[in-house]
Amino acid sequence: MDNFLSPDFWLAVGQIIMIDILLGGDNAVVIALACRKLPDAQRTKGILWGTAGAIVLRVVLIFFALTLLQLPFLKLVGGLLLLWIGVKLLMPEDEDEHDSIQASDKLWAAVKTVIVADFVMSLDNVIAIAGAAQAAGGEHQMPLVIFGLLVSIPIIVWGSQLVIKLMDRFPVVINVGAMLLGWIAGTMMVGDPALAAWVPTQAGDQPGTPNHVLPLWHYGCGVLGALLVLALGKWLAARQSAPASAG
Repeated sequence: MDNFLSPDFWLAVGQIIMIDILLGGDNAVVIALACRKLPDAQRTKGILWGTAGAIVLRVVLIFFALTLLQLPFLKLVGGLLLLWIGVKLLMPEDEDEHDSIQASDKLWAAVKTVIVADFVMSLDNVIAIAGAAQAAGGEHQMPLVIFGLLVSIPIIVWGSQLVIKLMDRFPVVINVGAMLLGWIAGTMMVGDPALAAWVPTQAGDQPGTPNHVLPLWHYGCGVLGALLVLALGKWLAARQSAPASAG
């Protein structure tokens, strides 16, 4: 019960909600494209069943991600992927990104398309949510993951267009979200078991619990990751838009 009252737990809750808001809109586009040819009477069913299947699949993926992140070097790899995902948020979108999504006029064919497409696109959500859940520590990681995914359902099904409009109107939301992913990446990477010999740690709060990275290193690497994503993302976005401006 004490863990539910700790700042780390609620910080992780906030991070998971923010991740779902930022990264859920893309999944909503996939669902809309896959179900667009269904009859009106079946479209809602297709959206709900497709989303439910995608959420269950993501719970399984994140369960394995939380387990695998205990292995040496995998937090480093996951952190690097998160850094790149954060940078991509700041770059101009590819308008042809969803051209390969096939619509179907059959309910279960559309549901299958949603689940398969979501599986392919879930890497960002899986790594980001697993990294945020690890910040809470202890036995509450999976409840945090499930909570985050439950939050994502209404965001994906009903709220994505509103969120997209909000991000269009207030670009700072995208900047904050990208920096959040950089923060999670930095704090994840510094806690990789492969770096244990070089990163200063302190004993766990209770006997038998693993050592924790010193707060200065933990938060310092988080800030560094956030600033790196912002700087690299803005630089690449400027480079990408420069040829278009020149033309």
